[in-house]
Amino acid sequence: MTRLLGLPPVADARTRLVVLGSFPGVASLRAQQYYGHPQNAFWKILGALWELPLAQTSYDQRVAAMLERGLGVWDVYASCEREGSLDTAIRAAELNDFAQLRHRCPELRAIAHNGGESFRHARLTRAFGLPVHRLPSTSPANASWPFERKLAAWGELLRQYGVA
Repeated sequence: MTRLLGLPPVADARTRLVVLGSFPGVASLRAQQYYGHPQNAFWKILGALWELPLAQTSYDQRVAAMLERGLGVWDVYASCEREGSLDTAIRAAELNDFAQLRHRCPELRAIAHNGGESFRHARLTRAFGLPVHRLPSTSPANASWPFERKLAAWGELLRQYGVA
């Protein structure tokens, strides 16, 4: 099985809240973009909260809008072995070095995990002494949560940290 490498963090000195996914899916790795699968609700949720047509803009424009509002993204895994895109298929995963977030993001106020696989590592992110939250996965595999329910949960948390 081929070892896959994840994406670098998208966060800067303005970042107040970082959303940690598990590991990019096949479409995201191919595009070298976070949440690159067209059925993933991440950009649709942010677009709805910020009243911006993010799904129709370039990735660079989406990232700029996110950073301007104090939101960053990364994943818990730096690399892994996996066939397909499902979290349940992740094997031999190597964690990212979360300590670099504190240096990259001096204004960081909280960490949010996008889904259950990411949240399995909350004990590590809690070591920062910051609030750690679990958000419903934006993945299309999380079909038990309709879009409006995901939007409400994400909106509540993002508003709490001033990024929505």
